[in-house]
Amino acid sequence: MQDDQRKDQADGLQPPQYRLLAELEAAFDTIINRIEALVQYFREQNRESSIDAWALHHSTPDADWLRAALLDFWYQDGQDGRATRSYIGLVAADQQMLEHVGKVNEAKDDFARILAKIREHAADLIPEIKAILPFRHPALHAHLTGQGLARLHLKQCWRSLPVANAPLSRVRMAWYSSGRSIKKLSVREAEKKLLALDADSPHVRIQLKRLAGIPDGEPLAQVQKQAPLMRANLFFAEPIADGRERRAMNVALPLFIPSTDGRLPDHNQPQPAPQEKRTRAKRSDERLEVTPFLPSLRIYRYR
Repeated sequence: MQDDQRKDQADGLQPPQYRLLAELEAAFDTIINRIEALVQYFREQNRESSIDAWALHHSTPDADWLRAALLDFWYQDGQDGRATRSYIGLVAADQQMLEHVGKVNEAKDDFARILAKIREHAADLIPEIKAILPFRHPALHAHLTGQGLARLHLKQCWRSLPVANAPLSRVRMAWYSSGRSIKKLSVREAEKKLLALDADSPHVRIQLKRLAGIPDGEPLAQVQKQAPLMRANLFFAEPIADGRERRAMNVALPLFIPSTDGRLPDHNQPQPAPQEKRTRAKRSDERLEVTPFLPSLRIYRYR
């Protein structure tokens, strides 16, 4: 039944689209298979000799925890499509485990590359992809359907597993809640975005009038607040080849740390969730005005 459904859907595709979809399906299969191989290696190593692992929200991070974290590719009801779920953890990894991790990340890179082609040349396939790919793994699909999770979250498929460059002496983790992205816009670009909302709405007319009162050449900034994320400061046991002694990186998935004895380096215990209120002082050189100039679009003027 599932094969017939997929065949019917594929019959309506043009040859280039069908090839892209087939490539993406194969890349998805490779991701799943390589993650399963990584988890199985972790499970076997834990049987022979305990491997250190730590997780923020799990008291006994075992192979089942790792598998659940690495195979969470799915939307939950009501989830914002831009948001992804985090699985904060640390895993002591020997050379063979690091090789498994490298193969997983290679497969994820291939998936992302093919997906970018599809977005460029056949974007109408995206909804179909989210519905079709889970059927390729019946056990996963049956489990997910029982939980009301049946659509792929594509970003959670291709995000890489974080890896430390070299053995570490310690790790310090903390929530970062002040992140934001800033996109420069011209007055004309801002006007076009406002008109796309609803030019007849009173609040849009007010903002259009406000926009008309500034010079055409004035740059504006559209600000998007980013979701809180965990940032890890890694302190290398010895300086790496380029001379660095430390590195900061964002970790949304378990961080694999090179280890020859199966032990984790010293690490702190961060808060289970980010603080709701901002704790960092605002920068004295903040270049944007405090109040949005065009609130409907989160657009600010520069000071």
